[in-house]
Amino acid sequence: MGASRYGLVLLAGAVVVVLLAVTSGYGYHRDELYFLAAGQRLDWAYADQGPVTPLIARAMTEISPGSFLVLRIPSALAAGGIVLLAGLLAREFGGSRRAELIAAGCAAVSSIVLFDGHWLSTSTVDLLVWTAISWLVVRAVRTGRDRLWLGVGVVLGIGLLNKPLPAFLMVGLLAGVVVAGPRRLLLNRYVWLGALIAVVLWLPWIVWQAGHGWPQFDVSRSIAAGGSTSSQPWWAVVPFQFLLVSPLLAPVWIAGLVRLFQDRQFRFVGWAWAVLAVVFMATGGKPYYLAGLLPVLLGAGAVQVDDWLRTRARHVVLIAAIAVSALVNATIALPVLPADQARPVVALNVDVGEMIGWPEFVQTVADVRHTVPTGAQVAILAGNYGEAGAIDRYGPALGLPHAYSGHNAYSTWGPPPDGATVIAVGGKLAQFLRDCRVAARITNQAGIHNSEWDAPVMVCAGPVLPWSQQWPALRHYG
Repeated sequence: MGASRYGLVLLAGAVVVVLLAVTSGYGYHRDELYFLAAGQRLDWAYADQGPVTPLIARAMTEISPGSFLVLRIPSALAAGGIVLLAGLLAREFGGSRRAELIAAGCAAVSSIVLFDGHWLSTSTVDLLVWTAISWLVVRAVRTGRDRLWLGVGVVLGIGLLNKPLPAFLMVGLLAGVVVAGPRRLLLNRYVWLGALIAVVLWLPWIVWQAGHGWPQFDVSRSIAAGGSTSSQPWWAVVPFQFLLVSPLLAPVWIAGLVRLFQDRQFRFVGWAWAVLAVVFMATGGKPYYLAGLLPVLLGAGAVQVDDWLRTRARHVVLIAAIAVSALVNATIALPVLPADQARPVVALNVDVGEMIGWPEFVQTVADVRHTVPTGAQVAILAGNYGEAGAIDRYGPALGLPHAYSGHNAYSTWGPPPDGATVIAVGGKLAQFLRDCRVAARITNQAGIHNSEWDAPVMVCAGPVLPWSQQWPALRHYG
């Protein structure tokens, strides 16, 4: 292993260490609470995802129940892998050792890698999958080693079992090959054998979705309609890419995109980015869906930047851009500020607020539960999967039963019993319940106005109609 390889490994390792060092700054993200709940109900698929991330959550829980550090080790390792692969992509594009470190350094300080790398998320796995596929594809085309396409199939299949987004990557790459070549790939048996491997691995998800009415399409429609906290208007897809690395480092990936379009061998990758940008704008996809191609753009751009570094002043400019990006992105993406000082960060990154206040949320629900007469059957109905996941994570220690919700996979896990008194979180649920009174409202000590802030906690006599009749109306996705 050459000196640059050691440098890449050390840089990737440093990212892993930093992410794990700050991992317990706040608390669980709402999605992590959901994955923990799904991990206790393992299946081949769920309404909105595949089994990979819930399986990781379950495995980490079995190793060390309740440990933030252990739960988030896979994400930190994934982030390190993305950094390493960004450097290796620069190598595939003919970059020097310095170019490899430039690409890896830009990836290491990017907001998307720092944020997704410090908590367990389907997006973290997805970003690693896209980057790994990009590296394998670029290497297969450069070297002509056709067996690498079998590796593409394996990684793609695993990625599709996490979430369907890698299918878009393959659509983009296929479109790029059709438009710009090398069209010989369309006749390569290893390419199609790799595709077959991916489909076989993905088959359990397909069968599950088909047997449950394809709820993934309902999830996608909801996201396109703005039904997610991270949804953005269609026109934000491309501008958002400037934030996913850093505005200061945008020239690196833009140079990479230009270089790809100028490179006859790899022009299809540039076309893949352009096609997917249009697809995600047209379908209402989230802006970060395109982030999976940023490492390959950084790899190509680093080669151009390396050629540009001909004077000491330019070295200073690059180092300063990386350093400032690291400082700003770490502040926005990582839990480095005390929770009660994080309001400006939450204004910029709403997901930070989704990590604050969950133990207090559950304690409030538990306090309300104690106002219900002893011996009464009680069901807890949550407005979304984060609230339900928090009840399931923290509730047992406070004597609470497991939660019910109509949100995403929770909707497939069944309604409450008809005869139970219902403790409901969220005013929108009142239309399905009778004789409700507001017993408390949700706050948190940090004063962070997140999605749960000021939500009513209601005690209700029961459902307006039997749950079997009105549960479909409660079901919602996003």
